[in-house]
Amino acid sequence: MATDYAFFPELLSEVEVPSKGILSRTLHNDERVRIVLFGFAAGEELSAHTAPVPAVLYFLQGEARVKLGEDTLEARPGSLAHMAPNLPHGILAKTPLVMLLVMAK
Repeated sequence: MATDYAFFPELLSEVEVPSKGILSRTLHNDERVRIVLFGFAAGEELSAHTAPVPAVLYFLQGEARVKLGEDTLEARPGSLAHMAPNLPHGILAKTPLVMLLVMAK
């Protein structure tokens, strides 16, 4: 029987922070929303790109430099960014990093 919810009692246990590279795990994906948890090794980068839908970045662990449009900001645990569709954005992990991405469809 399918459920109408997804529940993760401890997000940090849902993804491993790699010693090299970037790992991602899709936690939920349906016709309305996609939720992805990322683990970044220190120094790894998602270069600037855009998404055609609104999105939210929530930083759970570590520190990152975040490019949002023309601005470069510093993110730490508890930082959150909302992005309009087609906003150029990129992420550089300054330390081992865990980040949650939520994309509306």
